[in-house]
Amino acid sequence: MASPGIDNTTDMLGIVDVQPTFMPGGELAVADGDAVVPVINRLLSGPFAHAFATQDWHPPGHSSFASSHSGRKPFETIQMPYGPQTLWPDHGIQGSPNAALHRDLTQARIELIVRKGFHQEIDSYSAFFENDRTTTTGLHGWLQARGVRRIFLAGLATDYCVAYSAEDAVRLGYQVFVIEDACRGIGLPVVGGGTTIDAAKRMLAAEGVTFLGSGQIA
Repeated sequence: MASPGIDNTTDMLGIVDVQPTFMPGGELAVADGDAVVPVINRLLSGPFAHAFATQDWHPPGHSSFASSHSGRKPFETIQMPYGPQTLWPDHGIQGSPNAALHRDLTQARIELIVRKGFHQEIDSYSAFFENDRTTTTGLHGWLQARGVRRIFLAGLATDYCVAYSAEDAVRLGYQVFVIEDACRGIGLPVVGGGTTIDAAKRMLAAEGVTFLGSGQIA
């Protein structure tokens, strides 16, 4: 597609979970996850004057951790009161160095940091809602107060926190773009073939989300 052109009165860059815990050497490493940092920094130093970021912020022993469930292993799925929940390695522990935003991320234009996943008994992928899909993070109200109409998403991981954020943003009435080279995914296998990245992209495209490269943004 042609460049969407950035209007900094109505457009916002959303930076999802750019934390060492999700990068090589971290507890829940996304392959090549650290490669998103320089791409996002270019966007922050160029077209986008305004951004928000999210931060996974789990208490020790969080209910989404496999270690909190006897006999369970990471990446298994269990039923929680709010629905299916993938179990993860312990990650994004509150106050730990790996839960901080990446030290090389340029933060001067990040105006809001949304911490999620801090309630013990419920996980939170989306920037907008916890995994019951009704408990709000408050981000929507902040964006509405700012007059934001279009959201451009970058970060980790394409198939989980980025995808959930994009889906919810569409549901809330925003026009949504996912900047593919500024994202990386986990890519778990799914029944019928392909990965969770493939499934997420199909779902989001059907919802009207636009995928583009950082070079297409001006």
